[in-house]
Amino acid sequence: MKPRDQIIVNSVKRWFEQVVLGLNLCPFAHKPYRNQSIDFIISQAQDDRSCLTDLFLNLQRLDREVDTETILLICPYHLIHFTDFNQFLQLSDRLLEQEGWLGIYQLASFHPDYRFKHTRSEDIENWTNRAPFPILHILREQSISQAVETHHDVDHIPRQNIQCLRELSEPQKRKLFGNRIKTKKNRA
Repeated sequence: MKPRDQIIVNSVKRWFEQVVLGLNLCPFAHKPYRNQSIDFIISQAQDDRSCLTDLFLNLQRLDREVDTETILLICPYHLIHFTDFNQFLQLSDRLLEQEGWLGIYQLASFHPDYRFKHTRSEDIENWTNRAPFPILHILREQSISQAVETHHDVDHIPRQNIQCLRELSEPQKRKLFGNRIKTKKNRA
């Protein structure tokens, strides 16, 4: 792995450990991380076609490697703008459908500028899906179904995540998200 790519992977792993696991934003992520069945993969893609190819190859890999629970496909060289990323998700969904992977895999998405529909860019709920780089998180549907069955209140997770982020102090936010998060001081 190139030194720059290793820095990127380390950055994503740090985010995953401190934010996703540390804040318990995804209660289902602890077990596969503990079992080392999450792969962090760098895509070298610089265009949609190459990125779709990387996604396709990693989906095929999950078909073959049953011990790999999930893959975070990190796209540091493409999909930099959130609008491009959002449009690419539609292509990704079509790929899943065309290849017969609907119901087998699903994608979760993370981006440095993630923005949910009907929110303002600075709204705290967007930070539940913000990551250091664009990421396509490939998940096994069966694992999601099993996790959902054992969780006491799945519908409460998004509200709980937003509340968790709201309760962070300004120094905690800066520590977790760097200077990218707009705090009360730098909004003025």
